[in-house]
Amino acid sequence: MTDFRTVTDNFSVSPQIALADISAAAAAGFTLIINNRPDGEQPGQPTSAQVEAAARAAGLDYLYAPVTGRPAPPQVAAVREAVDASTGKVLAFCRSGTRSICAWAMGQQGARDTDELIRLGAEAGYDLSPVLS
Repeated sequence: MTDFRTVTDNFSVSPQIALADISAAAAAGFTLIINNRPDGEQPGQPTSAQVEAAARAAGLDYLYAPVTGRPAPPQVAAVREAVDASTGKVLAFCRSGTRSICAWAMGQQGARDTDELIRLGAEAGYDLSPVLS
């Protein structure tokens, strides 16, 4: 099972999830899965369509907002809007979770203090200082 890393009460990130992890995510109370990993980035990873089908079958909402390199404004906005609109817990993933937490944190700038965002990232195992400074 993949490592779901809690960032806030309603937002977590994870390295690449397997299709079997989606039922665990639903059981853990997640209501939305955000996929920040581009299709075909690594052989053997499930496609966005496969993850979406499994998520919807488990009763979860799904957003595909692929990030290559540093999150760009469209991905940051998509993640922020999806998290803000969600009525439950959100799980975002990419290869390591870094792009997912960066996209979220960049979208939270202004709504949360930068020091708080850096602390939340560190508690989840990610250094956000390069993208938030």
